[in-house]
Amino acid sequence: MTSTICYVGSNLPKRSETFVYRELFGLRDAGLSVLAATVHPPERSLGETRLDKLADEAIPVYGSGFRQLILDATRACMRSPYRAIVTAAQSLHDAISECLRTGPRAAGKILIQSIAGLALAERLHGRGVTHLHAHMAHVPTTIAMFAASMLSCSFSFTGHAADLFRDRSLLPEKLRRARFVSCISNWHRQFYQEICARPDCDYPVIRCGVPLGETSSPNAPDPQGVFRILSLGRMVHKKGFDLLIQASELLSKRGLGVRLTIAGDGPEWEALRTLAKTTTIAKDIHFAGPVDNKAVPALLAESDCFVLACRTAIDGDRDGIPVVLMEAMAAGVPIISGDLPSIRELIQDGVNGKLVLAEDVAAIASAMEAIAKDAAYSQALAQTARTTVESEFSISVNTQRLSSIYQGMES
Repeated sequence: MTSTICYVGSNLPKRSETFVYRELFGLRDAGLSVLAATVHPPERSLGETRLDKLADEAIPVYGSGFRQLILDATRACMRSPYRAIVTAAQSLHDAISECLRTGPRAAGKILIQSIAGLALAERLHGRGVTHLHAHMAHVPTTIAMFAASMLSCSFSFTGHAADLFRDRSLLPEKLRRARFVSCISNWHRQFYQEICARPDCDYPVIRCGVPLGETSSPNAPDPQGVFRILSLGRMVHKKGFDLLIQASELLSKRGLGVRLTIAGDGPEWEALRTLAKTTTIAKDIHFAGPVDNKAVPALLAESDCFVLACRTAIDGDRDGIPVVLMEAMAAGVPIISGDLPSIRELIQDGVNGKLVLAEDVAAIASAMEAIAKDAAYSQALAQTARTTVESEFSISVNTQRLSSIYQGMES
């Protein structure tokens, strides 16, 4: 039977996690057999037929209900009692360890996730799965780790942002046990090394790649001379949308006509709309809401600048390397980002984009002003940005890297 990899995601597919299903599809296109498992119900109606099919075929974990979870976990234990004892002992040890680190609530979650791992193993039985890979280092990886133990196979994972900082769980154990850990940046690799030292080959750098469209000429300027600013992402504190609204107002006060479009949704939606209404440019701020991935290129094509004012959130959450920054760079749109260590691997300030200090509204406004007032400078940034994505951050380059790892495991 052909060996098969199972990809485990929080919601597979999910609108805001394009990098997961793009990677999965890329591996399939490279000839690998890849199943999908989704911890929570997948998001649907994402505007692409292949995503609808992926949602239909993804193996549910919690989505089948708690009763079915218990039944399947029990079947797994009856099928392989020795592996069940080994997995149960591991989960109990892990629950105690995490309880000592963060408290009893975390221990309870781990025990439930171990049951989910047993159930997933039962649902994968007979499908030829030899390896599991999880995106997000918290719940999906915990479930994949226990499922791999039950199936007596290997697992790996990719960590990103909140799953490594705000919602961290069993990270030392996962780093130690994983066959390999896919690092979305060199910064992430160093972060892992400080927790669990392993050879660099066990921590390969695999970027969250983006597809490359045709190289395009610079976007045509607005006929009324308005500077068109775009931002897109989940509306949470770390994305800095409030800073961008304030910076856009400041840019207007400096005498430049602006139009700001913010796409996406999230818990700060209402607060941001309220903030926008208090500004002097309220009529020039448009909230586009959640958009299909197919709609993003059109938004970029009507923009003069893409801005993501990334910062470290109050709860410690922060971005890795936001995929949307790469998408804007691939589309030839000048970009501005908040300055975070991992993002410096994508953006070189003044070379292929602009980096600004977190929380510095004036600096964001000044960076936008520099792009707005110097077309040659703006075009140079965009052209260099496109080259950066082509050489290091494209889906084709990074799928090949990951495919080589999986193929090497089989040889």
